[in-house]
Amino acid sequence: MNPLRLIFMGSPEFALPTLAALLAAGHEVACVYTQPPRPARRGQKERPSPVHALAEAKGLKVRTPASLKDEGEQAAFKALNSDIAGAVAYGLKLPTAIVAAPRLGCLNVHASLLPRWRGAAPIQRAILEGDTETGVTIMRIDEGLDTGPIIIAEKVPIGPRATAAMLHDQLAELGARLMVEALQGLAAGTLEPTPQPATGVTVAPKLGRDDGRFDWRRPAVALERQVRAFNPWPGAWFEHAGHRIKVLAAAVEAGSGAPGLLVDDALGIACGAGVLRLIEVQRAGRAAQPAAAFLRGFPLPKGTRLA
Repeated sequence: MNPLRLIFMGSPEFALPTLAALLAAGHEVACVYTQPPRPARRGQKERPSPVHALAEAKGLKVRTPASLKDEGEQAAFKALNSDIAGAVAYGLKLPTAIVAAPRLGCLNVHASLLPRWRGAAPIQRAILEGDTETGVTIMRIDEGLDTGPIIIAEKVPIGPRATAAMLHDQLAELGARLMVEALQGLAAGTLEPTPQPATGVTVAPKLGRDDGRFDWRRPAVALERQVRAFNPWPGAWFEHAGHRIKVLAAAVEAGSGAPGLLVDDALGIACGAGVLRLIEVQRAGRAAQPAAAFLRGFPLPKGTRLA
């Protein structure tokens, strides 16, 4: 296959394998578009995105516009004369002028089996809902929210202990391989975009910091999924005595009691249905600990009621 001249658009770590794979496949990356540097948590010093850092290390041209709506930005994008653009968790909506500029259009790596879980948090939502499989879809970008036609897709099972962190890494690598295959297929004329099914559409809204808070009235199975879906961010947590306690691992057990009631001295907590056994927890500013070690410094005896 002849190398393509492409524009890469991405920002977080999830996009790194795809950029690396495109370079390894011999494609010419005319420019990398990524989110502008953001203040880091400590010291508020601006830090470039992971994609920005990799692109600079590879000697690639980088642009970091805050928006692509400006006509000057759109003209600069078109002037790159690219064959195709590949987007992976870029973080900005692409206006029509941007989508139409490359000769073969713009492709996107999406971490779900579209049309299920369109939107910003497909990995987390799949785990939260108890899906038994997910995957990666390479789609051609249009003006909708992940509504474009499908180029190629591949399934991945979701195991009973899978966390968002685990699926993130697995799907990032899969997305990189599929993007390379999609470019090859489109260039050779062996792959044709297929419209997404009209049925089975679900949306995965963006997550917020407070989405991880436990509601003990929910079934234990739902809270256990929450622990895995929100690992590492935003985390599953509850508050007690003014302390926020993050739950890093948990298991579902049989049992009953008022929601939020500790049914034993080993962090077994009654839920709307069943008991959630906390296995690994972490107080704010402290290291993660197994339940037994945590209880030695922060007792939560049987009969305690959590809000």
